Amino acid sequence: MTALLMLTVLVLIAIAIWQLTKIFQLSQLQVETTEIASDSDNKYNGYLLFGFLIFIYGITIFSFAKYSKVLLPDASSDHGAEYDQLMWVSFAIIFFVQTITQALLHYFGYKYRGEKGKKALFFADNDRLEFIWTIIPVIVLAGLILWGLYTWTNIMDVNEDDDPLIVELYAQQFNWTARYGGTDNVLGDASVRLIDIDRANVLGLDEADPNATDDVIVKELHLPVGRKVNFKMRSQDVLHSAYMPHFRAQMNCVPGMVTQFSFTPTVTTEEIRLNPDVIEKVKRTNTIRAQWAAEGKPNADPWEFDYVLLCNKICGTSHYNMQMKIIVETEEEFNKWLEEQATFGEMVTSNP
Repeated sequence: MTALLMLTVLVLIAIAIWQLTKIFQLSQLQVETTEIASDSDNKYNGYLLFGFLIFIYGITIFSFAKYSKVLLPDASSDHGAEYDQLMWVSFAIIFFVQTITQALLHYFGYKYRGEKGKKALFFADNDRLEFIWTIIPVIVLAGLILWGLYTWTNIMDVNEDDDPLIVELYAQQFNWTARYGGTDNVLGDASVRLIDIDRANVLGLDEADPNATDDVIVKELHLPVGRKVNFKMRSQDVLHSAYMPHFRAQMNCVPGMVTQFSFTPTVTTEEIRLNPDVIEKVKRTNTIRAQWAAEGKPNADPWEFDYVLLCNKICGTSHYNMQMKIIVETEEEFNKWLEEQATFGEMVTSNP
């Protein structure tokens, strides 16, 4: 089916190039020798319009049937369901309008094609029609915009209510680093000017700030399920974007400033691995990896699903590989893991 789709696309490209060459040739002719479309040409083009209409509907149906299985599973954050609902309603409206308008466009192109002896009718204006096609889109778009603003306001309500966990995400070409506030859940002051690799101060923490002493710096992001998390994001070099697709969360990391995002994880890593969609995706992926292994290709080990933090801004040559594993676990498991990590004070002491 993929080969047929590619062949169809190539044929359409060839037709487009052929038509462009004809247009170029016509543009070189004198006005007296300009070709005039005949009734046969107009009828032929009308049938082509219907053919193209069938093609775009067919490719749409094929895409839904073939690739819907690669969509993300249900959101794993508290705000994700509302986010997805807004997205699907927008998609439904767009698909409905596109289906009707494309059908009318191609139908009218055929029905009102040029014919010898037929005189075109011209209407200077139609107030009722213009009122309808102006007011309806205004109402629909205004509703979507207001709904979107309301959803965005809820998502971006970053505050200290409900005792949130404070986590910093630090971006640099081409990796992520996470920092926790330690036992006091307060992040120490930091600046890129204070970075000292020799003293293990990779994030530029202010060693004179008491709040920085118990900060925990790690390369794997752990989050407690059911607890609100306030993320504070920095970038060391260029513009990055912290993207956590399964949590429907994304925020730019901008050099010279701190950006924020907040969400509450609702599904642990172990629970999401039991999701039927995730299980099916793991099976498909491991089937491919087994083929790679048989061919002696690298990176062919069996794969297990994990949440992931990605960079969603093209930030350089290794942008594709800028990611960090996320583990969502119970509060007890998270606290135990955090206690096992070395603090910033301990790291600096061991690197005088």
